Amino acid sequence: MHKSFHIDTRGPGLYEFTGQVRDWVTGDGLLTLFVRHTSCSLLIQENADPDVRTDLEAFFRRLVPSADDPSMRYLTHRMEGPDDMPAHIKAALLPVSLSIPVISGRLALGTWQGIYLFEHRARPHRREVVARLT
Repeated sequence: MHKSFHIDTRGPGLYEFTGQVRDWVTGDGLLTLFVRHTSCSLLIQENADPDVRTDLEAFFRRLVPSADDPSMRYLTHRMEGPDDMPAHIKAALLPVSLSIPVISGRLALGTWQGIYLFEHRARPHRREVVARLT
């Protein structure tokens, strides 16, 4: 069983789509999620306190600043804007696929866990996440 989820982003940030996945899964198996892009990531992260998302976003902005930042002058890939190569770096550091057990039609996530697309680009995008339940 497979499906594609589309997540519309408005710029950098964490976009939760747990509900969409929860509504789709049935039965028992292993759910694999894979994002079909090279400038965003997938995360399982806390979904109770929004400060967690704020702090993660701030950390990764500080860890990998825009190519306009003097500390990033060594970057050569700049054709798509100052956010592009830093987005590729963040996607190389973070997962682009996730595996989640499904038991009796329910995601085996912890109490405070949610599924997020982490957008690394500055402008809006329509991202595709492919899901397969086996």
